[in-house]
Amino acid sequence: MTVSKFIMTPELAETREKLCGIPGHLAFKQSLVEQFDGSWTLSTCPACRWQALYNTPKESEEHLQAVTQVAAERLNSYLIATGITPRFRKCSLDNYVTGDDKAKQRALSICRKYAEGFEDHLTAGRALMLMGEIGAGKTHLSSAILQHVVRTGGYTGLIVTAESITQAVTDSFRSNSGPSKTDLINELASVDILVVDEVGVHSVRPGKDFTPSLLHEVIDRRYQLIKPTILVSNQKPEDLHNFIGPRAADRLRENGGLLAPFTWKSARSEGSA
Repeated sequence: MTVSKFIMTPELAETREKLCGIPGHLAFKQSLVEQFDGSWTLSTCPACRWQALYNTPKESEEHLQAVTQVAAERLNSYLIATGITPRFRKCSLDNYVTGDDKAKQRALSICRKYAEGFEDHLTAGRALMLMGEIGAGKTHLSSAILQHVVRTGGYTGLIVTAESITQAVTDSFRSNSGPSKTDLINELASVDILVVDEVGVHSVRPGKDFTPSLLHEVIDRRYQLIKPTILVSNQKPEDLHNFIGPRAADRLRENGGLLAPFTWKSARSEGSA
């Protein structure tokens, strides 16, 4: 179920009327709720939860369980809202394999420091660029950064491809009922951290290709709001500079913007992400 063009909410399945059995509690709509790890959880009686949260002693087991459940549901919603696909939901900073490869160790170290120091990067609006070969693990590490800051800091985040931004805006031109281009850019600017994947890897449309100008608008909007952006690209730094334009490139470099180079060949033939 979508509430916007990009940000997702947990899917609901098998919704039915349910009585919890407690006198005075009304029937509620019980659903199977999608979990970030791929499982499904049954929703519980809202009256029982309200009772546990507000009408039981704070030191009681019932109250503590209700608080824990609310926190777990909030985290699950934030994680699903990131748009991380099932393929990359198990990616973490700890399961990225570097072996003895110094270049991989350096890229991982840059990404880990960015994730663990995100509070400072958020304050500065500091960007990060992951650039290099296809299949080197850039999406793995960008998804891992995103998960880390959501799980440990309670921040909001989103990962989208450059192509999906262009497609969403193209669709907005054809519809009078959906979000406008301004709505879409504001949505991309609303989260604490935005990852734009596959920059420079898109289907060029006939006539003027407006993907670079859209990316510039998104980057500039987040720059104005002092919000960090992560760009993931297979292009070389100089090619990316030409693709997104010098102003957008300068925005990404400002306040000590970071670059994690991925200089090794693809590992996908060996089964790695």
